[in-house]
Amino acid sequence: METVLLVISVLLIAIVLLQSGKAEGASQIITGGNSDLFKNRKERGSELIISRATLVLGISFFVICLVMTLI
Repeated sequence: METVLLVISVLLIAIVLLQSGKAEGASQIITGGNSDLFKNRKERGSELIISRATLVLGISFFVICLVMTLI
């Protein structure tokens, strides 16, 4: 069970690093310069696949950690 958790955690780290940044101007977050910074953007293609893989890996990581704690 620990090896599965280790593999999922490494995959989760790698897939999060592959994601593109949602905020184009990170400096504008601090200064508040752009009101359209987090506008609604549709994910397409590889962004959608990476986003869904992150969701699945995150949920599986949480569930496995919960199961290991309860056992």
